[in-house]
Amino acid sequence: MSDRLERIKALRREPPPFRRVDVARVEDLTPHLRRLTFAGDDLEGLEIDEPAASVRLLLPSTGTTELVVPEWSGNEFLLPSGDRPLIRTFTPRYLRDDPPELDLDIVLHGAEGASGWARSAEPGDPAAVSGPGRGYTVDPGSDPLVLVGDETALPAIAQLLEQVPDAVPVVVHVEIRHPDARLDLPDHPEAAVTWHDLADGDPPGTAMLAALEGQDLGENARVWAAGEAAGMQQIRTHLKERGVDRSRTTVRGYWKHGRPGPG
Repeated sequence: MSDRLERIKALRREPPPFRRVDVARVEDLTPHLRRLTFAGDDLEGLEIDEPAASVRLLLPSTGTTELVVPEWSGNEFLLPSGDRPLIRTFTPRYLRDDPPELDLDIVLHGAEGASGWARSAEPGDPAAVSGPGRGYTVDPGSDPLVLVGDETALPAIAQLLEQVPDAVPVVVHVEIRHPDARLDLPDHPEAAVTWHDLADGDPPGTAMLAALEGQDLGENARVWAAGEAAGMQQIRTHLKERGVDRSRTTVRGYWKHGRPGPG
């Protein structure tokens, strides 16, 4: 089998099965960020070993309250009707064992998709999770570790701040649409956090790119960035133009502008 076919086969490997859960609690962290705590015996055995990892969140289809678990078609998940299910990807903020609970922080960007569901979610509402997906391995030799993200990246940034060794300098740039989107991030003795307001009319990622353009990147700096997909592509291009080796960068598109339910 050619290398190309092997890569395709790997990309189409069936993801971990869905674990049924119910909403246990709902908490607003900011007017734009809501924490949903999910509980259920199916969470037993779920392990998340790296910060900034991911889980798939399966929700009832729009206009329904019944959760139907889809089947893997070999390339994607499909419902028995042949329709695509409502699945979004989020950073698992906290996972607890006793009782089994999982916290997901969801940005309230609109009235559709996962964001719309999260706006009206109540205890007892059904859902399912699958994962985990890849996380981020912190290099203790980073000097500095530069974290760049928008509101959807806040859970991952918070986890990274909790796990980066105290001796590693950390520079954090967060792009927000509203001043009241700020929230307290975990303390780190060598962290410098700057919040950047996105100007009205500017596409997502504009403030992040400007912050990164003004950031000094030495020989040992590593960059982790996450946010809107088109903005992240601009950041990839910028880092390449500056000669930053790809081995020192992790850039992830979390959502697409104009598509409901950023995750």
